Amino acid sequence: MKPSTDSIDRNATLFERAQRVIPGGVNSPVRAFRAVGGTPRFVQRAQGAYFWDANGQRYIDYIGSWGPMILGHGHPAVLEAVQKAALDGFSFGAPTEREIELAEAIIALVPSLEMVRLVSSGTEAGMSAIRLARGATGRKTIIKFEGCYHGHADALLVKAGSGLATFGNPTSAGVPPEVVQHTLVLEYNNVEQIEAAFAAHADDIACVMIEPIAGNMNFVRASVPFVRRIRELCTQHGALFIFDEVMTGFRVGLGSAQGHYATLIPGFEPDMTVMGKVIGGGMPLAAFGGKRAVMEHLAPLGGVYQAGTLSGNPVATACGLATLHEISRPGFFEDLSRKTRSLVDGLSAAAQAAGVPFSADSQGGMFGFFLLPELPQNYPQVMKTENAKFNTLFHGLLDRGVYIAPALYEAGFVSAAHTDADIANTVSAAAKVFKLL
Repeated sequence: MKPSTDSIDRNATLFERAQRVIPGGVNSPVRAFRAVGGTPRFVQRAQGAYFWDANGQRYIDYIGSWGPMILGHGHPAVLEAVQKAALDGFSFGAPTEREIELAEAIIALVPSLEMVRLVSSGTEAGMSAIRLARGATGRKTIIKFEGCYHGHADALLVKAGSGLATFGNPTSAGVPPEVVQHTLVLEYNNVEQIEAAFAAHADDIACVMIEPIAGNMNFVRASVPFVRRIRELCTQHGALFIFDEVMTGFRVGLGSAQGHYATLIPGFEPDMTVMGKVIGGGMPLAAFGGKRAVMEHLAPLGGVYQAGTLSGNPVATACGLATLHEISRPGFFEDLSRKTRSLVDGLSAAAQAAGVPFSADSQGGMFGFFLLPELPQNYPQVMKTENAKFNTLFHGLLDRGVYIAPALYEAGFVSAAHTDADIANTVSAAAKVFKLL
């Protein structure tokens, strides 16, 4: 659909209006287009693989609400489940059978999980998992990696310091240094640094938290030697290994990212897992879980407190259950992986034909690309991408009806609703834009 012939840009009008009442005009910073410039698109509606902005312009959607919409927008089975649940009540503040069903469904698909606790956001899940790890181990120090985003809890808003195994400095105003004094930030995929950190701090390390595919560095895989060594060190020293699968959970495969690593590292399991996005199907829902012995430290069984008024919301759990049911159908991930790989290969070929440095990767329905000749392995390498060229690519695609993430450090997502024609049209649009870089 072409934009309205009305000369007024309603996106610009809405953005101006929003900025008067919402900080920056948005409720999550990346939506403001600050990284790429220009006017954010205000979405009116979505269906399948597309959404339409306030001007009536249609876009092929490759963010999918930043990952949850693995079936596309408005899937009939999901809509039916949500509508039925809503008729029974929006929220009760009391247990429901559907909470049990969703927990059972997640546990059945992810062998490392014996118990889960449902919450309302990935940030809440990550924050709670760390508190639980500290409570279960009696230790203070947590390890994260530069470029990995685990939500906006205070202790996780940290970047690397100036040297090896340097304790973090806050990257957000309002976070006192003493709040992050027990957060150790290391370089992603650096085995030597994780070994040095355990050599220096082993007795006080509660957990190591990692994105197995770092989707806030666009798309950077944790190497097999890196994951294997973390697993060994955590086991040896009694620390808990946490897989943050908010983005990758049920997005890169039915067994999530840890299922993929289990095929590469025999017997591999994390101790705890953080999930969100796909398990809510677009509703505010997330979870954290692990072995029974760890999870039983949570109140009301143990001394680690965690609570949430809307946790296990009956409408959200209905949405999540319906989504998990659909993605569990035979051949679902094979087809989704094929389409995603087709997109990545098509973009790579188009870039090569235009002489543009380009590298790309994908797993399941998640992908990423870089305007670099080789795939980066850590955050400093990711940031070598030229912002100006990416911004030209972003706006060139946007003008041609293709919506990718408005920042070079965000992953992309393909849904089951994307057709081969959508992929071909995207590659065709990109081929035209590559010639401008």
